[in-house]
Amino acid sequence: MGIKLVQHIFGISGGSGSGKTYFAKHLVESLGPENCVMILQDNYYFDQSHKFDFDGGSVNFDHPSSLDFGLLAQHLSQLKRGENAEVPLYDFATHSRKKETIQVEAKPYLVVDGILVLHSDEVRPLFDTSVFVDTPEAVRYERRLLRDTLERGRTAEGVRNQFESQVKPMHDMFVEPSKVHAQYLISSEESYVNCLTQLSEKFGIGSEPTSES
Repeated sequence: MGIKLVQHIFGISGGSGSGKTYFAKHLVESLGPENCVMILQDNYYFDQSHKFDFDGGSVNFDHPSSLDFGLLAQHLSQLKRGENAEVPLYDFATHSRKKETIQVEAKPYLVVDGILVLHSDEVRPLFDTSVFVDTPEAVRYERRLLRDTLERGRTAEGVRNQFESQVKPMHDMFVEPSKVHAQYLISSEESYVNCLTQLSEKFGIGSEPTSES
């Protein structure tokens, strides 16, 4: 068999807690896991353990400078050429990169998920299709609070402090403006279903999506 090239890269963005990851996973299901691989922006955080002070403290995880977009762009280019990529793993409990990595194999479709992937000048040009999930702030906050306390060992106070001092300002400054680069804008359950249906039909899958967003 010859080298399996990535034929299409999807960039899925939106604010933290917007439902973008849910959409990205649903897209992978629609395209077929055997044909599609997903990469998370969150794996590409720089190691922050040396300057992390406390939960919800001074380290700003929502600023573009906290992410290694150069490495992400390198990996997307490798996969596009049909080469495997060693994707890092970030430990949100210790705020450091783990020693182990995930080997990602090139498949026909690649879905990239992250709040700032449409902001990055290094990563954005590599997308063939881009989607932005636009969700009200109150909904995003409640989802983030639930996720971070249950899945990442965060405190409710730390999540609230971080949202008010970092997440909201960075969303307004970097994430929200990046939606102008999206080819598809999702702002309701109807637009969610329509977008997923259009992408599925365009790439010959023909799924019947439903939404929890």
